[in-house]
Amino acid sequence: MIRSRPPVHYCLARTGKLLSLGALLVSGLLGCDRPRQSGSDTTSPTEAAARTLTVFHAGSLSVPFRELSELFEERHPDVTVLAEAAGSRDTARKVSDLNRPCDVLGSADYQVIENLLMPDHASFNIRFATNEMVLAYTGHSRETGRINRDNWTGILLAENVTFGRADPDSDPCGYRTVMLFQLAEKHLQQPGLAPQLTAKHGRRYIRPKETDLLALLEAGEIDYLPIYRSVAAQHDLKFVVLPDEVNLGNANLAELYATATVQITGRQIGELITRRGEPIIYGVTIPGDSPSRDLAVSYVELLLSPEGRAVMERNGQSPMVPAITRELDELPESLRRYCQSP
Repeated sequence: MIRSRPPVHYCLARTGKLLSLGALLVSGLLGCDRPRQSGSDTTSPTEAAARTLTVFHAGSLSVPFRELSELFEERHPDVTVLAEAAGSRDTARKVSDLNRPCDVLGSADYQVIENLLMPDHASFNIRFATNEMVLAYTGHSRETGRINRDNWTGILLAENVTFGRADPDSDPCGYRTVMLFQLAEKHLQQPGLAPQLTAKHGRRYIRPKETDLLALLEAGEIDYLPIYRSVAAQHDLKFVVLPDEVNLGNANLAELYATATVQITGRQIGELITRRGEPIIYGVTIPGDSPSRDLAVSYVELLLSPEGRAVMERNGQSPMVPAITRELDELPESLRRYCQSP
């Protein structure tokens, strides 16, 4: 099983396929983010041979990347994949601001890699999958008997109905939700609709990433949740399929989506940047200081391969074939066959 690391600065190493019990105890005492003390004579040959691959990824990639990582470990029995989910913007800042070691970084918005990691922390950015926004709910959500793609905004504004959303400064799903509201205002021709939706509840039901809100939805604390279609399907949630003019999922409506804008934090403290709407596209990169670059290249190669694309497809995210990158010349040779320039 893939080890998912919590978003803190320590973790206990899992019992790797070749690790002895004594090695596990040593790993647990030291923590996987702390360097092994020099001069120690307790390291066994099998422990020295074991390797780790650290993958930071968007919360919405948790399910497909878990499946992908299991497949990767089957092919590399001496490797343990350490996976850590967070909002994509927070994930990038672990590399750019906190200098956390990372081998592969998968983002729910390829622009996060462009805006926060390139060129100082990454030399390429591969766009590899798409998605769309839906409105998820459960059987105990209020007004489920009558909500549809035409009346969903009115139901969200009803006094007895609650909904959550991700934080725009932490997670692309957060700013895409605000864009969703703006596009709905335009599509339904209801001036003032977007500010009303954005202001409802204040920050009470805002969380760092959209998957943090799933527990609130399933517990009935909130009734509805704007979220990616893939995540709703993976968690067997009911959902309203929204019009293409609103859902950020139609590549042919890029010009319309670009009319929606959200201000979010930039690279520097106090800096704001404007994020303009566009069709949802995921990105992946290998940070420049990847501790296990050879493994990272193999992992991304698996992601882009027919087997990796099948994993994404099974989990509700359409892969881009071929994948797209502006930095084709910067790619390792084994990745170029899966990519083309835009």
